[in-house]
Amino acid sequence: MRRHAIAVATALLLAGTAGVTASAADEAARVHPELWPSAKSPATITDAATEARIDALMKRMTIEQKVGQLIQADISTITPKDLETYPLGSILAGGNSGPNGNERSSAADWAKLVGDFRAVSLRSQANGVAIPIIFGVDAVHGHNNIPGATLFPHNIGLGAARDPELIQRIGAVTAAEIAGSGIEWTFAPTLAVPQDLRWGRSYEGYASDPKLVADYAAAMVIGLQGKLVAGKTVGATHVAATAKHFLADGGTFEGKDQGDARIDEKELIAKHAMGYPAAIDAGALTVMASFSGWQGVKHHGNKGLLTDALKKKMGFEGFVVGDWNGHGQVAGCSVTDCAQSINAGLDMFMAPDSWKGLYETTLKQAKDGTIPAARLDDAVRRILRVKYKLGLFPEGHADRSQVKPVGSPEHLAVAREAVAKSLVLLKNNGSVLPIRPGARVLVTGPAADSMAIQSGGWTISWQGTDVVRSDFPNGQTIWEALDKAVRDAGGVATLSDGGVFKEKPDVAIVVFGEAPYAEFQGDVPTLDYQPSEATDLATLKKLKAAGIPVVALFLSGRPMFTSPEINASDAFVAGWLPGSQGAGVADVLVAGKDGKTARGFTGTLPFAWPADARSPVEKPLWPVGYGLKYGATTTVPQLSEELGVDIAAALNVTTYFAGGRARAPWALTVTDAGGARPVESAPVSSPGGLLAARSVDVKAQEDGKSFVWTGPAAFHLSGPYADLSRQLNNSFALRVEWRVDALGTGPVTVALGGQAFDISDWVKAAPKGQVGSFRIPLRCFADAGANLQKLDYALSVTADKGFAATLLHTNVEAVGEKSALSAEGKMTNIAIMVVI
Repeated sequence: MRRHAIAVATALLLAGTAGVTASAADEAARVHPELWPSAKSPATITDAATEARIDALMKRMTIEQKVGQLIQADISTITPKDLETYPLGSILAGGNSGPNGNERSSAADWAKLVGDFRAVSLRSQANGVAIPIIFGVDAVHGHNNIPGATLFPHNIGLGAARDPELIQRIGAVTAAEIAGSGIEWTFAPTLAVPQDLRWGRSYEGYASDPKLVADYAAAMVIGLQGKLVAGKTVGATHVAATAKHFLADGGTFEGKDQGDARIDEKELIAKHAMGYPAAIDAGALTVMASFSGWQGVKHHGNKGLLTDALKKKMGFEGFVVGDWNGHGQVAGCSVTDCAQSINAGLDMFMAPDSWKGLYETTLKQAKDGTIPAARLDDAVRRILRVKYKLGLFPEGHADRSQVKPVGSPEHLAVAREAVAKSLVLLKNNGSVLPIRPGARVLVTGPAADSMAIQSGGWTISWQGTDVVRSDFPNGQTIWEALDKAVRDAGGVATLSDGGVFKEKPDVAIVVFGEAPYAEFQGDVPTLDYQPSEATDLATLKKLKAAGIPVVALFLSGRPMFTSPEINASDAFVAGWLPGSQGAGVADVLVAGKDGKTARGFTGTLPFAWPADARSPVEKPLWPVGYGLKYGATTTVPQLSEELGVDIAAALNVTTYFAGGRARAPWALTVTDAGGARPVESAPVSSPGGLLAARSVDVKAQEDGKSFVWTGPAAFHLSGPYADLSRQLNNSFALRVEWRVDALGTGPVTVALGGQAFDISDWVKAAPKGQVGSFRIPLRCFADAGANLQKLDYALSVTADKGFAATLLHTNVEAVGEKSALSAEGKMTNIAIMVVI
C-alpha cells in the first residue's frame, strides 16, 4: 500500500486580470488620435432646447440620481420596486432573461414588464426629479426574444446577400417588432470584422470586408432608428441602435472570445474600426464596448479608445454602454468596483447581477472625487440626451406601449427574401440543382427538420439550443418548406432518418451543420467540421454510393473545412443560419411546374472558404465574393482532403470544461438512477434522476454549471482517447476550479481515467459558497492504474444526497517537479492524504 500526499489548494476568487504589467500594456495600447478616421454624430441627435432641458434637470439631480443613471441591471435580479431605493438609469433583459422568468413570453408580457419598470422610474422624487429608465435587449437577428417574431438570417448570411437596401428594410422590420413589445433599445448591429473563424461569434459579423461592414452599419442604424430629425424624437416604431463591440472583437489572438487583439494601431483601424464612423454619421445613439482588449488592455478601461478615438476624433455624442460585467475584467477592477471604466469613457455599466454593490461603490467614488464631477456629468448628459431623443420623457413622448403583433405577413416576406438572397452555391456538378418538377426527393440530415439548428444562437434563449418548432408557428423548417415546394411542383418528398429509403429517390437533399451556440461557447480549435465522428459525411457517402445525386445544404455560423463533404456531394450550398423562414431555401432550390425557381442564387461568400482546417484562412478554396449562379458551367473537381493541421495535436486534450460548457471534443454527462444523459446548455434532469444540472452565472454570464445531488450519482467529462503521456512526464496535474455549495451525506470522489480519489476531507474544509480549486498530480492517477496514453474520462465526480457544487473550469496544467500546487493569489493550503 502506497501513500501519496496530495497538496490541494483553495484559490480564492480575485478581481483583476493576469498578464503583462499595466505600464507595459498601457504603452503598447497607446492611441494616436491623428491616425483615426473623422466622423461626427449628426446635429439632429439633439438640439438647443433639449440641451437646455438637460441643463435644468441636471441642476436638480442629486448625486445619487446621477450615479444611478450610470448603472444597468438585468430583469432576473431586479424588480420595479427596487427602483424606489436605487434610481438606476437602465434595465436590460439578457439572453436568458424573460418576464417573470419565462423566456417564451409574449409581446404583451414584455410591454407590461417594461411599463412596470418605467412607471416606478417616472415617480417624482423628493426633489421633483423623475427620469425614465431605458430598456434594452439583444434583438440581433430580428426580435429573437419572442416566439413568433420575424426571425432573419444571422449577420453572416446577410453579408452573403450584399444588399444594403435589404439591410435597411430588415432594420425597420426589427425595430417595429421591438417597439411593438414596448422596448426602445436593441444591442445591434454588430460591426465585428472576424479574422479568425475559430471565434464563436463569427456569425455575428457581416463579412471580412471592412467596406461592406461600413455600408451595412449605416443601413442598419437608419433602419432601426429612422433618420434623425432636428427637434423631433425617434418615432414610436423605431428604436435606438447600438454599434458594437468597440473594438476588434473579431480580431483577437487565435479567435478567442473576449481575448486580446495583438495587432498594431494601423491594422486596428483599417480592419476593425471602419464600421463605426459610418454608424456614427448615420446617427447611432449608443456604442457598446467590447469584452476584448488590445495589446493587453481591456477596452472597458482604455481611455485612448473610448474617449480620444471614439468620442473626440470620431465625434460620437451618444453614450457608451458596457457589456455583461465587462468592467470586471479591467485590471484592478471587480464587477462591483470599477471607477477606471467610467474615467476611461464608459458612460453606463452593464451590471446585470452586480448592480447593487456597483451602485454603492460608484456613489462613494463620485462623492470622494475618484470619479471627477465633470466626467460624471458628461456621462449623465449623454444618457439623458439619448432618452430625450427616444421620447422617453413626457416632452415629445413616443408611445411604444401599444402592443403590435409580431411576425406579420409583410415582415415575414422580408425574412423569406433575405434567406433566399443569403444562400451561396459552391458546387453544382451536373446541374443537380434546381430540383426539377415531378421529382422524387429524399430529405435527410440532422438539420432538415430542426428549427433550432437553422436558427442558431440568440434565438429565444442565449444559446438557442432549446428552440422547438412551436416557437415559430409562422415559420417553416427546411424540410417543411422543401416538402411543400416539391409537392406543389408535382413531385413527392420524403423525410428520412439517416438517409434510409424504401424507394430509390431521384435526388437526395442532406441538411446538416453546426449545433446552436453563442459567444465563447462556439470557439473551436480548428475549422474541421466533425473532427471526431463524421456522421454527416457517412450519410452523404452512403447515398452517393447508392447512385443517388446528392445535394448538401450546410448550415453553419462560419465557413468550415468541408472538402470531404463537398467531394461526397454533387451540389453543395452554404446556407449559413437562415432563421425561421425555411421557405426562402425552397424558393431557390426547387423549381416550380414551369421549371423555374422563384429566386435564383445571388449570394456570394462574405468570408473565404477554407481549403483545409487551418485558421486564419491563408490559402482559401474559394475567395471572398465567390458564388455560382444557375446556368454556370463551372465544375468543381475532386478536392484535397488534407487537413493541413495535425488534428490529434490540435485536438484539445488539456482543457475539459471552461466558459460554462465542456470544451470540444469532450462531453459532459451525468449518470444516476435515471440513466446516462448528456448535459447541454439547458437544465438537465430526468424522471427518477438524482443529479440535476443547470447553467449559472458566477464570474460571467453562464460560466458555471451547477450540480445538485438528491441521491448517489456522478457527472463525467468524457471524450475520444487522448494521449497525456507528455503531460505525465512533465509534472502536470488535474486542476478543478469549482464552488462547493452544500455538503452531502456521503463521500465525494474525483476520478480521472477511471481511478478515483476520495476528497471528502478537502470538501469539508473548503469555504462554502466561495470559488476554490484543487489539483491532483497526474502521476497519482497513473500510479493507481489510469492509462494516460488512452484517456477517455478526464473527470468524474461522484457524490450522494445533499451535495451541491458549481463547476467552473477543469484542465491539466504544469505544476513543477516538487509541488502539486502553484500560487494563485491568496491561497489556503490544505494537505490531505489519499490512500491507494
